[in-house]
Amino acid sequence: MRVVLAEDLYLLRDGLVRLLEAHGFEIVAAVESGPELLKALLDERPQVAVVDVRLPPTFTDEGLQAALVARRSIPGLPVLVLSQHVEQLYARELLADGTGGVGYLLKDRVFNSAQFVDAVRRVAAGGTAMDPDVIAKLMASNARHEPLGRLSPREREVLGLMAEGRSNAAIAQRLFLSESAVAKHTASIFAKLDLAVSDDDNRRVLAVLAYLNGTRG
Repeated sequence: MRVVLAEDLYLLRDGLVRLLEAHGFEIVAAVESGPELLKALLDERPQVAVVDVRLPPTFTDEGLQAALVARRSIPGLPVLVLSQHVEQLYARELLADGTGGVGYLLKDRVFNSAQFVDAVRRVAAGGTAMDPDVIAKLMASNARHEPLGRLSPREREVLGLMAEGRSNAAIAQRLFLSESAVAKHTASIFAKLDLAVSDDDNRRVLAVLAYLNGTRG
């Protein structure tokens, strides 16, 4: 799997390169600035980009801006943001096209290599991998929006864990429910969000995008 990586801190960038290569990824570019990132994304067209938010030259939002520009030129380009900060506006912009392939992890909440590698693979496959803090901030003003307002508190809880990329089995364990109960909740979520019958993985992504974007009916 071909990866473009953007991180301004050399030791962290080198560590991420070594980690991903050890798990079979091909790092086609590892850059440290916003302009370098944009060029690498457009030139290399990777299968996934792992991007810090704040890069040189101004250390504000160059990483996300470059990712957004590249995603407009390469629709559906999978982007995993790895940052110390939650930038709500740009996170929403990444989610806005409704194609999936988006993750947003906070650096100090990535606890092991397996968690990180799983997130990279999930995003590359078109799924989502969102940190709970990012989800909470995105959802702060969305709870009353239709059709999200139709969801019960338990259904919103299940959908939030789906946004983190958790399977039904993992959700069941987290909420002390049976897998069949979780399956019933997910079926109800799909129905209340008016998601037509299709591949369940696709409907999970669409439900998560509706949830995080506050889609209105």
